[in-house]
Amino acid sequence: MTQAARLATGIVSVAAGTALALWSTRDLRHAQHAGASGKHVAAARAFSHGAALLALSTLADSAMEHYRGGFENRAMYLAPSVALCSLAAALHGGSDPRAGSQRLRHAIQIGSAATGAAGTAFHLYNVTKRPGALSWHNLFYAAPLGAPFALLLSGVLGAVAEPLRDQPEHDPRLFGVPAGKALALVAGVGLIGTAAEAALLHFRGAYQHPAMYAPVTIAPVGGALLLHAALAPPRHAARASAFARAWLRITAALGFAGAGFHAQGVARARGGWRNWSQNLFAGPPLPAPPSFSALALAGLAALRMRETER
Repeated sequence: MTQAARLATGIVSVAAGTALALWSTRDLRHAQHAGASGKHVAAARAFSHGAALLALSTLADSAMEHYRGGFENRAMYLAPSVALCSLAAALHGGSDPRAGSQRLRHAIQIGSAATGAAGTAFHLYNVTKRPGALSWHNLFYAAPLGAPFALLLSGVLGAVAEPLRDQPEHDPRLFGVPAGKALALVAGVGLIGTAAEAALLHFRGAYQHPAMYAPVTIAPVGGALLLHAALAPPRHAARASAFARAWLRITAALGFAGAGFHAQGVARARGGWRNWSQNLFAGPPLPAPPSFSALALAGLAALRMRETER
């Protein structure tokens, strides 16, 4: 791939991320013009969009990694299968403009979150049973601890979206607190956790490219700003939300730009894309960076809900 082609890939990736960010918040902007009414359904749909993107990322990543492992354990079929069901449920939820939760969607997303939690425990066991237990070598090259976390987050985003649809329009609440605040906390913690996984894997890659610093600086700052906006006192609320919203849009674009950089990493390997059957598995994972976009889009939806609560 030539230098011009690499630059074009990055530009297209950033443009795609920005377009998706604007598209996923379209329903929220429409609801804002109509007043507070219906914003909880718009936020639920936006969270379903984020869950769908995370599920797609998990589906591609788990299918590739478990295929590389030869599906040695039959439980390895579970992650891509559940991710596919989660993707279908999230896409259906994202296109559903009606109030009121759907039991099947809710059950699928709860199952997805439970599968992600079980997968994290299983991957942790895979690391600790090796000689050296929680050593850097095992954290780098054993079953990745952060991979099932994406499926867990996808299930959580989708599961949270369903009960939100059942809340009253004038005062939607989740977990006993205002819905926007709860959603912002969930998305903020998810962003920081996903950034921690990227930091571990980029550290393994010795940060050989300056762009590898971007997800471990931009994404956690976005998560911290989102948490601050959720907990900020009323006198600082407007400024905190505005700054967090601008940073989350950058984070959303970053996820797709990261996929472009990972594609460049595959192209730079021996044989490039002509040797795709090997380089896709050996190179940087293409499905991983859009996880940042998914959580940033969920955070933007949460902020719009939070504004109406103040």
